[in-house]
Amino acid sequence: MDVYMGIDVGSVSTDVALINENHDIVDSIYIRTQGQPIKAIQKALLMLKDKISSDIVVKGVGTTGSARQLTGLIVGADIIKNEITAHAVASSNLIKDVHTVLEIGGQDSKIIILRDGVVVDFAMNTVCAAGTGSFLDQQAFRLNIPIEEFGDIALESSSPVRIAGRCGVFAESDMIHKQQMGYTLPDIISGLCEALVRNYLNNVGKGKDIREPIVFQGGVAANKGIKAAFEKALGMKVYVPKYYSVMGAIGAAILAKEAVKKKGFSTFKGFEVTDFDFRAQGFECDGCPNHCEVVEFIKDDEVLSRWGDKCGKWANSTNKNIFSQHVS
Repeated sequence: MDVYMGIDVGSVSTDVALINENHDIVDSIYIRTQGQPIKAIQKALLMLKDKISSDIVVKGVGTTGSARQLTGLIVGADIIKNEITAHAVASSNLIKDVHTVLEIGGQDSKIIILRDGVVVDFAMNTVCAAGTGSFLDQQAFRLNIPIEEFGDIALESSSPVRIAGRCGVFAESDMIHKQQMGYTLPDIISGLCEALVRNYLNNVGKGKDIREPIVFQGGVAANKGIKAAFEKALGMKVYVPKYYSVMGAIGAAILAKEAVKKKGFSTFKGFEVTDFDFRAQGFECDGCPNHCEVVEFIKDDEVLSRWGDKCGKWANSTNKNIFSQHVS
């Protein structure tokens, strides 16, 4: 079976998806990045290699996420795309006539508006942590509740408490205050879910033409309380796809298929990349007043690429820099 691979490496999770020629999901992997994207990429590929059968052939690979360029260097990506494009492609391919994509990840959130399968508007929030997966993880830990049970407990609420959600710090202090006043745990958690949704809609979704069908994806889509809060605030049905947590990777795989079909070959290096010693290190260039922070990407003892300089002095010093190819 010929398949195409998509890899989405973010600050919290590393996701890999395999699709066939018909865009059916063959397999997927979702693991925590844990601040070590290179190790996470190799671990995910090794896990996938052990899962799939020997007759599966990877014909192309695409990367996305905040570490998409780094990932592209490691695996030999055929295409490197931003998260907006990857999530939009996945949604429009898997959900018919989708008009709005709500995506909340570990450290950021985004909204994508589509019409006839084309992105016409979008917004991202990479500044405030309120409403992201990491903030919910933190509150679940503080309340001594498994994050997997967070949403179910929220749905038990009969009268959600109103919590200030414009800032993660204020939300946490307000939660503590409400606990001390004696409100029940379900009402507090449900109130937090509603506060985070208000924050999302007032910031990321402000001024956006939100229409149905609405798709909710990203790791936070697993939280039933957040989904219910979105439906309550919008007065519309919100759909959570089966592969909500790896939609970025699915989009990257679809884009990889298109790229390989167009150019006629793949630059995928194979699962053997799990055997190499990759590392990244940085230094400050003192060649001019800019004092650029230059990053070197190294395989074993060979410098494969450099980036970060404004003048190109270091980036142009290696002929293996792929960042100018297929990147957007």
